Amino acid sequence: MGRIGFAFRSFFAILFGGQLPEDIAQAFGYTKKKNEPPPKPEPKFLPSDGALQILGILQRDARLIDFLMEDISAYSDDQVGGAVRNLHEQSRESLKRYLQLAPVIDGVEGTFTKIESGDRNAVKLLGNVPASGKVAGGTLRHKGWKAQQVNLPALTGAANTSVLAPAEVEVE
Repeated sequence: MGRIGFAFRSFFAILFGGQLPEDIAQAFGYTKKKNEPPPKPEPKFLPSDGALQILGILQRDARLIDFLMEDISAYSDDQVGGAVRNLHEQSRESLKRYLQLAPVIDGVEGTFTKIESGDRNAVKLLGNVPASGKVAGGTLRHKGWKAQQVNLPALTGAANTSVLAPAEVEVE
């Protein structure tokens, strides 16, 4: 009975008033409900946003980009060493705060190590590698690193990850 009632009401409303009643238009999705805000578009994040976010954190906490972009050839080794000690400590603390890192192979560097990982990206073979690429093991030269857990702050839709560090302007 509801649709027949809508049909009669619609017919006579259009015939005598020239428009469809608001409640019928809403019921069939022809108009939006009053006081309903339009849906907000979902923010779109790129795969590079996380990398830029961690680089921004390292800049904020340790001034890593400032150090890497500065020409240090005019400074003595002692001056560079003094700057690196502080940079190292602050960068390490930032990484520990946002990432849980672990070695890919937990072994002693310089000793024979069996290759157990089937992941080709986890182990880089060096030296006299056979054409087949299949080896049982070799001397561990670097343990490698993998991220076991990432705890970066959530990006908001307003976040512009391409700005790694805002310009600083002092107003006098």
